[in-house]
Amino acid sequence: MKLARKDILGLQDVSREEITLILDTADSLKEISSRSIKKVPTLRGKTVINLFYEPSTRTRTSFEIAAKRLSADAINISPTTSSIAKGETLIDTARTLESMSPDIIIIRHSASGAPHILARLLSQSIINAGDGFHEHPTQALLDMLTIREKKGTIEGLTVAIVGDIAHSRVARSNIYGLITMGASVRVCGPALMMPRDIGRMGVDVHYDMEEAIRGVDVIMMLRIQFERHHNSRYPSTREYARSYCLNEAKITGAKKDVMVMHPGPINRGIEISPEVADGPYSVILDQVANGVAVRMALLYLLLPGEQL
Repeated sequence: MKLARKDILGLQDVSREEITLILDTADSLKEISSRSIKKVPTLRGKTVINLFYEPSTRTRTSFEIAAKRLSADAINISPTTSSIAKGETLIDTARTLESMSPDIIIIRHSASGAPHILARLLSQSIINAGDGFHEHPTQALLDMLTIREKKGTIEGLTVAIVGDIAHSRVARSNIYGLITMGASVRVCGPALMMPRDIGRMGVDVHYDMEEAIRGVDVIMMLRIQFERHHNSRYPSTREYARSYCLNEAKITGAKKDVMVMHPGPINRGIEISPEVADGPYSVILDQVANGVAVRMALLYLLLPGEQL
């Protein structure tokens, strides 16, 4: 089976059946990464372009590895090493790349909606690798794969997302995806980091962390998006950590088999203590590993190629 859509721009309009197909495909592809030769010929002759306007370690590297494990050619483009540094616009860059006949373009951009512009303009498939405050669909998909892998299901779980909700594209995509898959979602953070209309997304809103994580199955911690707090007020890191850092004392209020997630990069001691980040509840490195599998699945499901 293939996805009946050209692009993956967000999870707001992605159905439960589509998410299940992506997760099932990713699950079947995980085995490739455990082989001595980590490569299959499925997308041989296809070209994948990673167009990243913002810094990234996990997302860009995992997309590159995903493409190479499926035998596609992966090209990385960043602003400092391309004509973007000379003032070339996003549309001109995209048109230039289109003329070279790639098969798929993966874009990360600081402007919300940038991937949608490319999807309308270009014939190639577009994958959103994070756009401004809007969405980060592949992160949410790998998070859901990790939850399903560890808990056996997503349906009926209670997930608390804690931190800088207002500036988090990870939070938005996870809210859409988790609710679609049947989970209950709580969000928690300082009032200054909480969107005014967040309750309309079908989540329970909390400002007290201990109350928010009481009895939950999954805790998803978020990084303070310092780079997006332009001229806005937010608590000092010391004040923030006192109220919203997940430590061993706070985690006792969650279920005994709670799992702790974080999309990375981690600010240790600010949003999560080292003991919790490296402790038995943490699945942070599992998330990273599952990121490769999810991105392999999306490349396979969006591009025509050999059957697995």
